[in-house]
Amino acid sequence: MVQTATQVLDWLGIVVFALTGALVASRKEMDVVGFAVLATVTGIGGGTVRDVLLDVPVFWVREPAYLITCVVVALVAFFTAHVPQSRYRYLLWLDAVGLALFAVAGTEKAMETGVGATVAMAMGVITATFGGIIRDLLGGEVPVILSREIYASAALAGAAAFVALGAIGVPREAAIAAGFVVGLLIRAAALRYGWSLPRYRSRPGLPHDPRR
Repeated sequence: MVQTATQVLDWLGIVVFALTGALVASRKEMDVVGFAVLATVTGIGGGTVRDVLLDVPVFWVREPAYLITCVVVALVAFFTAHVPQSRYRYLLWLDAVGLALFAVAGTEKAMETGVGATVAMAMGVITATFGGIIRDLLGGEVPVILSREIYASAALAGAAAFVALGAIGVPREAAIAAGFVVGLLIRAAALRYGWSLPRYRSRPGLPHDPRR
């Protein structure tokens, strides 16, 4: 049952993130190959980086169905991306869902390899954010992770909630659901209310001492 829940999150994350990649391609008026490339790197990019860092077989190499799914999503989006009036708004909200899904699924997959909680949460954040980073860079956009809004920290909160609940004996399925909800709610609130973490601001340094 736990494995099934993780697989569901994984597949949903792949589809949602692939769709965000395709929407970026539509905003840039790319051809169908551009749609496929952006959808694919967004859908599988974060998980690929995770698996390489964990030194385990890359998931889509073992199961090419993930790759095929990204291409299918891209093709569907190529013919339907014009339907929504505000593709950027849909992009942001779909990205939030994908972020929360992959934060938990990535953490769970990392824990299955036997790494500790800290590394597992880091892998969850990487899974949730790196696909979007690659998407935005290839699409000529400023990566969402560099925006003022809360982004990576929402993924971290979702991953941490999942790990913490599991550590205190909460059933795995409930911990997975709770981690997803925490990550999504924080990211959604950041989008809705413009939440952001404190930023570094330039200020005068120490007076110069000519004797030094």
